[in-house]
Amino acid sequence: MTTRTATTNARQPAATSMLAMLRRYLAPQRGMAALMAVLLLTATGLQLLVPQIMRRFIDGALGAAPGARLTTLALSFLAVAVVTQLLNAFATYVAAAVGWRATNHLREDLTRHTLDLDMGFHNSRTAGEMIERIDGDITSLSNFLSQFSVRVFGGLLLLVGILAALWLEEPLMGAALTGFVALELVTLTLTRRVGVPASNLEREANARQFGFIEERLQGLDDLRANGAGEYSLHRFRGVMRGVYRDTRRAWMLRSVVWLSSYGLFVVGLAVSVGTSIYLVRRGDMTVGAAYMVFQYLFMLQNPIEQITQQLQELQKAAAGVQRVGELFRTRSALPPGGTAELPPGPLAVTFDGVDFHYLDASADQLTLHGVSFHLAPGRRLGLLGRTGSGKTTLTRLVFRLYDPSAGSVRVGGVDTRDVDLQRLRARIGLVTQEVQLFRGTLRDNLTFFDPSVPDEVILDVLAELGLGAWLRGQEQGLDTELDSGGRNLSAGEAQLIAFARVFLKDPGLVILDEPSSRLDPVTERRLEVALERLLHGRTAIVIAHRLETVERVDEIMVMDGGRVVEAGPRAALAADPASRYARLRRAALALDLNVAGRAGATRLAPEDAELLEDLA
Repeated sequence: MTTRTATTNARQPAATSMLAMLRRYLAPQRGMAALMAVLLLTATGLQLLVPQIMRRFIDGALGAAPGARLTTLALSFLAVAVVTQLLNAFATYVAAAVGWRATNHLREDLTRHTLDLDMGFHNSRTAGEMIERIDGDITSLSNFLSQFSVRVFGGLLLLVGILAALWLEEPLMGAALTGFVALELVTLTLTRRVGVPASNLEREANARQFGFIEERLQGLDDLRANGAGEYSLHRFRGVMRGVYRDTRRAWMLRSVVWLSSYGLFVVGLAVSVGTSIYLVRRGDMTVGAAYMVFQYLFMLQNPIEQITQQLQELQKAAAGVQRVGELFRTRSALPPGGTAELPPGPLAVTFDGVDFHYLDASADQLTLHGVSFHLAPGRRLGLLGRTGSGKTTLTRLVFRLYDPSAGSVRVGGVDTRDVDLQRLRARIGLVTQEVQLFRGTLRDNLTFFDPSVPDEVILDVLAELGLGAWLRGQEQGLDTELDSGGRNLSAGEAQLIAFARVFLKDPGLVILDEPSSRLDPVTERRLEVALERLLHGRTAIVIAHRLETVERVDEIMVMDGGRVVEAGPRAALAADPASRYARLRRAALALDLNVAGRAGATRLAPEDAELLEDLA
């Protein structure tokens, strides 16, 4: 089976079209949506009432109406205006809450789906790109949802109400403005289509920008050390030119919508003015009625502008939905696994004729070639080999971050493809040289934010691993805040926390990627006791970069070029002078003597010096 990420049209974890997405994520908000509709209907009715009040006020003033009547009309105008604004503000708040809740559910589903995708997918994309997909695209959709219902739905209600009032007042005026509105809406529908592809390009450009920045920030130390700051800035300027080009193009195309709307409104205004003058001169319309028409006309401008603006936002949202839908349609190359159960206790590991190549490599560019071995439950295997020999890839197959291209990997006697992914990984612990700690409390970093783990269990584990005294020195205890990356911890403390994580997980198999290789000797000795406690009663695979590391293992396996070149019990290989492992020990000992300048130092043979690359 080749490791790859496929895109299909199979049943999706979430809706991928605009309409389907709205239906899926807005359905739970039906109650809030109904409240918003009532508020908008009431506010629209009151808005339509204002020009009617002003009409009667003007005609009454010109006709010498009693002052009390004019006062009542003026106070009514003020009351209706205030209540209308309050209702619109409340409706806007409700709409924002609906949009926020809906898009947060969407963001959660998209994040969960992305986390379930295989490593081939994640290796082909930067973290910045994924942030732009999950946050940037959905934020544009959230902004659209928060405003669309109020501005477009409310605008359409107001539009229909104004046209109905004009038809009732003066059919000629109503007919003229109805034609104008119909022409404008048709124009908007036709012109908005040009903006979606451009908006999509704009978001892709932003994703490249964020990806570039994220990569440079991660490699900031190397950039500074190698004096590559100016080169990076030069590259960044090139990226920004691309962002500017795509953003400008998207803005210009979206402006077509606005210019079309504005031009048509000017035409509509001219028609209305001409018609009103004609009717007043004929005596078919009062001055108050003419003012009402003009007020309705300018009120008509607002919903049209709102609809136009939201159509521009729709273009951005549609581009975001396209990209979100594309991500939802991306399927993991790793099937979720079967229902087989792993046995309790230490887990055996078996590789049977395993070949493997990565997605971007051809079938004949294998990273692993016919790897076969068996590690009995409770035994410890030391992996030796130079960089690129396939050690890390082998452990990734055990975790089932990838599936083998040929052959099978069995854990606990069960093919890893027959076990549910989550249950498989729950039984395997991993400790690496680079401990990833998150901004949060010590408790959250130990439990990975799982509140179900009792504090008593955490405290027992920390005490067993020798962190009890250190914890008592922390004023906040388990609530001690850790910086991102563990910047407020020593390297040894960070590694012990990594051990504690695995201890809490209680796996049947532990994989160690030389967790102590970057520690000083004093700190390393402190970790030895904790490491022995961690490995007790568990199967272990240890990637070794120093021979001292494999002194605690039972089996040795040496890899070269993706092949197993030597394997066997450590004691037997050490006792065999011709074995690669025995020669490697002699070469390492000779190197130590030469470095220390001690008696017995000898010139290191070229073939023995080459052997030391197996510890790279």
